[in-house]
Parts: sequence; structure tokens; C-alpha cells
Amino acid sequence: MYLLLLGLGLALLKYLQIEPVAAWDWWWVLSPFGAAVLWWWWADHFGYTKRQASVKMDERRRRRLDEGRRRLGLPPLDRR
Repeated sequence: MYLLLLGLGLALLKYLQIEPVAAWDWWWVLSPFGAAVLWWWWADHFGYTKRQASVKMDERRRRRLDEGRRRLGLPPLDRR
């Protein structure tokens, strides 16, 4: 996401002819978009995206179970 924002900012500065970005070649200005594509490819190819989604789901499940235990008057499970 940060690479996309950087790319959009640089493209806007280049389009509006604001220095020093106006003097740069377009391939320098558009390179954050290429880096974003490479990042997304790497994250999907090596499982980073799925791992992050799994961690998020596990945390939601843990909170849901702890909330249920709290409503029953039980202490939350000790996770080590």
C-alpha cells in the first residue's frame, strides 16, 4: 500500500511539473508501481498473505472464545 501511495504521489508531482520530480525520467517515477507488483507476487507466492490471514482468523477465534468464557463466568484460557 505504501508503494502505491508513493507511486501516486510521484506521478502527481511529475504531472504537475513540481521540482525536483519534474526533472526525473518517467521510469523512476513509475518504479514504485513495479515494486508493488513484485511485493504482491512475492507475498502470494511464498505464503505471506495466507499466513497473515491465518493469524488474523486465529486472533478473532481466540477473542470470541474468551468472550464466551467471560460471559459464563470462567477465566480466559491460558495460551502459552
